[in-house]
Amino acid sequence: MTLLSNWETLVRLLVAAVLGSLIGFERERLLWAAGIRTHMLICVGACLFMIVSAFGFADSLSAQHVVLDPSRVAAQVVSGIGFLGAGAILARGEIVRGLTTAASIWTVAAIGLAVGGGLYFAAGLSTTIILAILAGVKPLEEAYRDRSQTCRLVIKTARGALTPENLKGALKVRNVRSSDF
Repeated sequence: MTLLSNWETLVRLLVAAVLGSLIGFERERLLWAAGIRTHMLICVGACLFMIVSAFGFADSLSAQHVVLDPSRVAAQVVSGIGFLGAGAILARGEIVRGLTTAASIWTVAAIGLAVGGGLYFAAGLSTTIILAILAGVKPLEEAYRDRSQTCRLVIKTARGALTPENLKGALKVRNVRSSDF
């Protein structure tokens, strides 16, 4: 196994930074906490882990009686990234937020691993698909919700006679979002 040249290492890390920034920018424009810098750092970090995993143990592997599986380092990125993703998920009562951000963090790590492994086409194509999902599917999702999961209910009552908690109980629903109360 040959080592990467400094030039190839630089190219891989920069490509990872660019691809991570594209997805991070999409999250940033929606004002999510995990934005450009977070996605870039995750992608570059995963890329570096893959480079180290694939090429960092070449000397050790050539020694006698040494049995190592360098791919285990890259495999641990997948587990480790789960902790960052979990940190992006917020649960407030029965409303969960941050799942898409957690998923974008996870996929950016996969892109970094692909770039670190020299799979530029797979990384670029994945970035394109992920951007299409994040930016293109959201309007469809919102249109569906507006059409099928929204209703208008006007209740007129004496001032102070109805509270949000009473409304939930009367309607027998768990998640009531009111635009005006």
